[in-house]
Amino acid sequence: MPHKLPYIVANLALFFLLAAPASAAERHVLHSRTHAAVANMTALGRLPAANRLNLIIGLQVRNQAALDTLLQELYDPASTNFHRYLTQDQFTANFGPTEADYQAIINFAKTNGLQVDRTYDNRRMVDVSAAVPDIEKAFQVTLRTYFDPIEQRQFYAPDVEASLDPSLPILDVSGLDNYVVSHPMLRKKPDNAAAGTAGGTGPGGNYRGYDFRTAYAPNVTLTGTGQNVGLVEREGYYLSDITTYESQATPSLPNVPLQNIYMDGYNSGNSPNHGDTNGVAECSLDIEMAISMAPGLAKVYVFEGSTADHILGAMVTNTQIKQFSTSWGLSQDATAESLFQTMQAQGQSFFTASGDGLAYVYFPIPWPLDDVNIVSVGGTTLSMNGSAASYASDTVWNSGYFGANNYWYGNGQSGYWGSGGGVSTSYSIPPWQQSVNMSGNGGSTAWRNIPDVALTANDVWVNYDNGLSGSFVGTSCAAPLWAGFTALVNEQAASQGLPSVGFLNPAFYAIGQSPIYNTAFHDVTTGNNFWPQSPSQYSATTGYDLGTGWGTPNGQGMIDALVGYAGPVWVNFVASCPGLGSYTSPYCLLDTGIAAVSPGATLSIVGNHSTTETTTISKAMTVRAFFGPVTIGH
Repeated sequence: MPHKLPYIVANLALFFLLAAPASAAERHVLHSRTHAAVANMTALGRLPAANRLNLIIGLQVRNQAALDTLLQELYDPASTNFHRYLTQDQFTANFGPTEADYQAIINFAKTNGLQVDRTYDNRRMVDVSAAVPDIEKAFQVTLRTYFDPIEQRQFYAPDVEASLDPSLPILDVSGLDNYVVSHPMLRKKPDNAAAGTAGGTGPGGNYRGYDFRTAYAPNVTLTGTGQNVGLVEREGYYLSDITTYESQATPSLPNVPLQNIYMDGYNSGNSPNHGDTNGVAECSLDIEMAISMAPGLAKVYVFEGSTADHILGAMVTNTQIKQFSTSWGLSQDATAESLFQTMQAQGQSFFTASGDGLAYVYFPIPWPLDDVNIVSVGGTTLSMNGSAASYASDTVWNSGYFGANNYWYGNGQSGYWGSGGGVSTSYSIPPWQQSVNMSGNGGSTAWRNIPDVALTANDVWVNYDNGLSGSFVGTSCAAPLWAGFTALVNEQAASQGLPSVGFLNPAFYAIGQSPIYNTAFHDVTTGNNFWPQSPSQYSATTGYDLGTGWGTPNGQGMIDALVGYAGPVWVNFVASCPGLGSYTSPYCLLDTGIAAVSPGATLSIVGNHSTTETTTISKAMTVRAFFGPVTIGH
């Protein structure tokens, strides 16, 4: 729905702009997506003065420019800071708001009649509440009511942008409106949906349980042992649905422990909070997908709440979790954006579904689907040989028309479903995407393109809502599957004494443009995400495309590539040995990435610190040259 998705700036350093003079002093204006959306709407009236609202005041980090530089270095194999992640305490000490700044915000709240309800150890947010008149006075706005013709509901929002004294280090204030409704990105397949080609072990050939590992992690012994997955959820689930799913899988899955983390008044135990069937199905689906891909997980953490700031704020403090995913559209603000950067600094991965409305050519991309600080995951239709015997192929997921009553919120009420992909109108193209050849795929060389990668999003069996079950579609399936797959990667990294892989897009795009691309990825070259508003964009192509990104993971090849990227890295690798000659490449020794080295060979390594080491091989060994350590003498 286009009115819900106005543009935002990509550089948060520009988030605060000077407003025109107000009273005797200039004030900082907090620009929001909502204000741009309601600017041309006619207000219905004033929000009643007796109403009391809960707000979250987000604070600016210190040294944003230095943080931006550090984040580049953390994911640059040539940097001495490569994957030298920060602890929570280190991040707070180097980039968190000072105690004096934090106290200034608390004083501002109290002086203006805002009740301080919660403070945070990392000083990133202050939760406050107040009556409407106090809020209007503090931020110099008038809160009015409007009507949303798409969702057929009233909402409230400020009539002008909020503003405040420029000396206050406030990044933004969330809760001044309730305009954006968070939706799950999934749909139960309607009865009139076209028959799929599923070859899974679930009812009707749908995919369930170990089918995903058989397809994308065949013969991989890693199960996610010692790893945790965290999920963003706006609704709860029934524990009995999860245990039933685990027991009905063929073979059965282990009972992975679940831990709920509540906020925003959620405290449902293991049952739904609001009775939203689609939301309950989303929560169950996300849990079931993560467990299916990584059945040895230590825990799945379910973060249940209504605000992105609170959920993401809780996630950054749970540093024992190295991989997260969301399959919900969220209300964008600068604090949430800053928290994604914190995850990067701490070595945490975050995946988002890319959406289910096919090509984004008529509607802007909802947030956070195109955010440059996280991985956007598209969807495929998986085909398997036999009854889930082995992987056969992927094609771009495109289910076509589900009917006007089955519409995905991000493309209005069209009723067309398939892998979301396209060009952002909010974020300029990030460095790791700039070297991709977009000439044949319709992508942009100036703006962020999505998705980055993909996984199964069609014919997926789900147990949900206290005993129901059925076949679902949606990139909702793909994002938690990638989180589960990353748990396998981090398990292997930990076993080798290496750090977590963290933000994966720099690695994905380097691998995608290397000679081992097809070792790590299944390149999806068939299908498209066309729909009537976009009859020619976008088709699958060789390499990167705007239907499935770089493609789906190719089992151990992908795990080795990502773990190798996390290990010692050599910008240039030169090897001279009998029968092989000399090879120099920024990424690979040979097309396979592996070479057998004979005794007596001389191996020269040009390191990422501009050092060179020459070693004579004492006995036969195997050298893995792509993003990986070389062990001499094995």
